[in-house]
Amino acid sequence: MKKKIIILLAVIIIIFLLLFGTFKLMNARTFQLFGGLTNKVETNQKVVALTFDDGPTKNVDDIIALLKKYDIKATFFLIGNEMEENPEEAKKLVEKGHQIGNHTYSHRRMILKSPSFIKEEIEKTDDLIREAGYSGEIDFRPPNGKKIVGLPYYLSKHDRDTIMWNIEPDTFYTDADDKIKYVNDHVIPGSIILMHAMYDKTGEELKALEGVIQSLSDEGYSFVTVNELQELNGQ
Repeated sequence: MKKKIIILLAVIIIIFLLLFGTFKLMNARTFQLFGGLTNKVETNQKVVALTFDDGPTKNVDDIIALLKKYDIKATFFLIGNEMEENPEEAKKLVEKGHQIGNHTYSHRRMILKSPSFIKEEIEKTDDLIREAGYSGEIDFRPPNGKKIVGLPYYLSKHDRDTIMWNIEPDTFYTDADDKIKYVNDHVIPGSIILMHAMYDKTGEELKALEGVIQSLSDEGYSFVTVNELQELNGQ
């Protein structure tokens, strides 16, 4: 009886460790099982990449205007079904010279999904990005940053990196001033900053964005796209 209890406890512990390991792998910002992953770039230059997830929405005009004010090019990871709803907004981002990335078609979490589902989510969105007029390299960012095996395997087979981030103010704060302070406290040369301004209805996210731009500029930082940042790796 005692031996059976010990075996049962061992099995429970093993299952727990497997589940915990899967959870950590799914949410890892710096590691995946297959292919390349970039969450920041090693560089001595004071440069960062501003990235935006989701959309495009009608907020594109306000975001573009703010970035133009500071002569900044950013990277936008767009959702396919949002591009279908707002095709002109997607075209505006392309016309203004911003980098466009793939954030899947439906924004469903890309875990425990079939290879055919992963393929369709990515390739359908790639097609929409091309229809918007974008001709550059299409980077990919998984919804909520979640991935385990199938998604990284697909990307590795198609020679595509997973683009993550190392600074995510929206995850921890709602107040603009708190977001600005968080970025200032954690920024390093080569950082990739994730922000969400597409669904901002209060103006708080745009206020945070402008505050981040101003404060980092005051510290001597400049802003580049993700692809431009990757080219500086090791410099």
